[in-house]
Amino acid sequence: MSTRLELIAGAFRAGAALALSEPEILGLPQLIRAGDVCFDIGAAYGMYTYPLAALVGPAGQVHSFEPLPNPYRILAAGCRVAAAPRIRATNAALGPEPGAERMTLPFRFGLPIHGWAHLRTGQQRPGRHVSFSSAKTLTVEVRGVDEYCAAAGIDRVAFMKVDVEGFEARVLEGAAEIIGRDRPSLLLEIEDRHLDKYGMRSEDLVEPLLGSGYLMYAWSRRGWARVRAVTTARRNYLFAEEGRLTGRPGWSRCRP
Repeated sequence: MSTRLELIAGAFRAGAALALSEPEILGLPQLIRAGDVCFDIGAAYGMYTYPLAALVGPAGQVHSFEPLPNPYRILAAGCRVAAAPRIRATNAALGPEPGAERMTLPFRFGLPIHGWAHLRTGQQRPGRHVSFSSAKTLTVEVRGVDEYCAAAGIDRVAFMKVDVEGFEARVLEGAAEIIGRDRPSLLLEIEDRHLDKYGMRSEDLVEPLLGSGYLMYAWSRRGWARVRAVTTARRNYLFAEEGRLTGRPGWSRCRP
């Protein structure tokens, strides 16, 4: 393994352990095997990309997608520093089908708020009120998971992390074939404050997945635990098939 890749991945793991980055990073070893193909959708600066790349090893692949120009440039530069050809970074958003779409990037005090950037496709409301001083409209490339896999010759996807500020359902729509074929584990950000922009609630995202046979989990200090509903206590939820986690370190049976 690239020493530089391991150092970068280790820094993100340490951040997760200290609650400086998303704690779900600590649960990735229970989901990812060497040789897996993973997607990091809404990759930003690579918080998940590098730990995933360390886990999949030289035989695996991590496909990272980030539509915003500055985070993408930092991600691409980091991939070069990591010297890890298993990471393939793409400057694009993911959605139901390929094309070009408008994206809103809010600003506050002259600084871009990347965590609230969102595609306008299907937007019905401005979302819950947040005080922004201005906003910029970008035109970004959009790919679909199914379309991308067909073009890249990817024959199996094991894991997808999707953090796209309320657009998660449309990303899954564009991944319908892959989800039906491969049943990848899905780590989704689910927050009503973002879903509201698209006229959705958390139930609209969760219930179809549960109805298709996925089980829902959340990360706790003891491991991945079964949960029954989305709450404001956390924002990331894992959807995996029964038995995917059984017998692995950190496994926890159930919690309310």
